Amino acid sequence: MSNVSPDPSETGLKFWFVRLAPGILPRNFGTLLYSAFTTIGLLAFVSIGTPYVLNVYLKIPIEQQGRIAGDLAAWSEIALLLIFGPCGVVADKIGRRQVFAFGFVFMGIAYALYPFAGSVGELTAYRMLYAVGMGAATAMLQTILADYPANASRGKATALVGTLNGLGVVILSVGLGGLMKTFVARGSTPEAAGYLAHFIVAGLCFLSAGVVFAGLKKGTPVNKTEQLPLSQLVGAGLAAARNPRVALAYASAFIARGDLVVVGTFANLWGTTAGIEAGLDPAEASAKGRMLFAITGIAGLFWLPLMGIMLDRVNRITGTIVCMSLAAAGFLVVNVVDDPLAPGAWIFFVFLGIGQISAFAGAATLISQEAPIASRGAVVGMFNTSGAVGILFGTAVGGRLFDSIGPHAVFVMVGALSVLVVLYGVWVRWKAPGPLTPGGGGFMAH
Repeated sequence: MSNVSPDPSETGLKFWFVRLAPGILPRNFGTLLYSAFTTIGLLAFVSIGTPYVLNVYLKIPIEQQGRIAGDLAAWSEIALLLIFGPCGVVADKIGRRQVFAFGFVFMGIAYALYPFAGSVGELTAYRMLYAVGMGAATAMLQTILADYPANASRGKATALVGTLNGLGVVILSVGLGGLMKTFVARGSTPEAAGYLAHFIVAGLCFLSAGVVFAGLKKGTPVNKTEQLPLSQLVGAGLAAARNPRVALAYASAFIARGDLVVVGTFANLWGTTAGIEAGLDPAEASAKGRMLFAITGIAGLFWLPLMGIMLDRVNRITGTIVCMSLAAAGFLVVNVVDDPLAPGAWIFFVFLGIGQISAFAGAATLISQEAPIASRGAVVGMFNTSGAVGILFGTAVGGRLFDSIGPHAVFVMVGALSVLVVLYGVWVRWKAPGPLTPGGGGFMAH
């Protein structure tokens, strides 16, 4: 039988057009939306800060930056592999809000330290500290997204949260990333500008920790007597993969959870290095890289509502297949780009943004439907762990492809892996389709 919780749409309140699960207040969902805006936007700043630190503080030659950026992301993924599982288990035991606040605090500490790195090794240590905070925050964002909406509204809730993610990336990462250039224009040295910008970002992380702790629902989705023993929670993520739909969600996460980091790391780096090679100073080149990242985010922002509507109207395995097909196409089309700063290149980054956000929507909606309520944190933790493995693979291999073959090779690699997930999704749709419609009430046992 399916592990999906019964659809509570008859008893839950509403937040705008999203029906909420029983016991969830509109202010709780509003806090989730705030956290969606700030979490992804603040964590994405590391993709802007890293090239700046490499160029301004550490003065790394351009031809070495692809490998170093990939290695930094890879080491942070190792930290994520260690943190996602425990965060999910702890969240199932004590609640989501404490773990979420912990994540923001650690991100803030890491950002405050980042520009003071005196070597690549020290920068790597700060990046791993950031990863601990990032892991706790993103794990809770995904877990709460599974907790708060009724099943029939999961697609729309995912789209709304994803829209806030996109707004956060565009407004926070682009706005905060422009601080360095603004401070330099006002007379600061590049070094002082970097310190000030990172301190501001750190302060926003600490502020957000207080907001999520105060506004999210206290406790866990099940009472103490219904909680699974710790021994069962530890293995719940792996055990859930016996459900083919959960296994597909994990496979989709391998691609989808890595998309934002891969796009953020290598689109930014591609634009930055292209700008420096064209004779721009580091601050101006960083702005060029940030522009490419912004294009992908804006494209996804306008596309995501369509995905949310679609995912609430079709079988969610079918929806995931459509989403991952769009991801494959979006990443593969970048293969034709030679100069990312050329006038017509932006259209390909629009397609990339559509593919990236579609992968997120399909994977997030599917896991939120299929994760059992009593072990939801642990199962979402395994979902995120699968994504971390994908990021680890993509960034470690991608950094070397970036340097040895060219920037486009990273995106082609992700596109090819997406095709494999689509093929597996077709098999799952045939063998274990699950609910025929998200709000239909009955579930098929396959």
